[in-house]
Amino acid sequence: MEVSSKKATEEELQSYYKGLEQYNVAPLWTVMADIQAHEPASKVIPYVWPWKDIRPQAMRATELVGTAEAERRVLRLMNPGLGGRTATTQTLFGGIQTVLPGEISPAHRHTPAALRFIIESDGGYTAVGGERFPMLPGDLVLTPPWSWHDHANDTKNPMFWLDGLDLPLVNYLEMSFHDQYPEDTHPITESPGSSLAKYGSMALQPTWIERKDEGSSPLMYYPWDRTREALEKLATGEDGSPYDGVLMEYTNPSTGGHAMPTIACFVQLLRPGERTKAHRHTTSSIYHVVEGKGHTMVGDKKLSWEDKDTFCIPGWAFHEHVNESPTEPAFLFSYTDTPVMKALGYFREEPHPEGNIPS
Repeated sequence: MEVSSKKATEEELQSYYKGLEQYNVAPLWTVMADIQAHEPASKVIPYVWPWKDIRPQAMRATELVGTAEAERRVLRLMNPGLGGRTATTQTLFGGIQTVLPGEISPAHRHTPAALRFIIESDGGYTAVGGERFPMLPGDLVLTPPWSWHDHANDTKNPMFWLDGLDLPLVNYLEMSFHDQYPEDTHPITESPGSSLAKYGSMALQPTWIERKDEGSSPLMYYPWDRTREALEKLATGEDGSPYDGVLMEYTNPSTGGHAMPTIACFVQLLRPGERTKAHRHTTSSIYHVVEGKGHTMVGDKKLSWEDKDTFCIPGWAFHEHVNESPTEPAFLFSYTDTPVMKALGYFREEPHPEGNIPS
């Protein structure tokens, strides 16, 4: 037995390939290098959406489109490497939603999982599954798949938040379902603070509520004051991760696992002047700068960021973070497709062989 070799001419091969088209088949060997690469080479481009540029455009949208016409007045964060797809990375979507004083974004539900990370707000709320959750800067609100939800601004100033969804993944799987609620808002059946009281006390949970091993977190509201306090306390006694500083994950309190089956959410503190080591992993990430000024190196590309900016990092790209302030910490929120990669057995992580990305 031996490896065979044929001596067809290029003309013969091209004629054969052309003839195959009528049968809707094509040779695998001509694209093998593209579909079975030595390692991932993402089309996602590392990119920053500066808040100073995005906010005026979000406000301009409020002059042109109402929530009745738009349903959700969102500016999509379009990755320039993905050819016009509604995607910020291959699997994740990011968008900036704006709700003006007195407006309601009408109730609906959908199969994509969603999160809201609040950028600017004096109050207002998101109602999810019969409970209203406050929306203050730095708060995280989850919207599990197929949950009724609506938003409202009962304050005197505009509200802005980062929408994060697994929309590109769901659409690729052709599993998008969507329902509109018959009224603008869905019924409120839970008392204020119910979710936080039941599930927000870390290891303490009520015994009469059944715990589920799968699905999204029953705690759908993670207030920033608690989150910041936890980060700052941890930073006083722990070195943290060499790659991410003091990094914490928003977890499902019933399981200790990821907040949602397809999206993991994280928050991190970079100490004044801190430069992390570089690493890479197969998960893609979308970051939002809660506070601070610095930059992130992604390969040889420098992503400079400051308060309220949003940026993305493709999977399997070496990256490191730098807090440029000598006196103040930086806080970064991020969400990733880690649960998907782990569930499929594709999660892989490795440090940069030189510790940091060479200058």
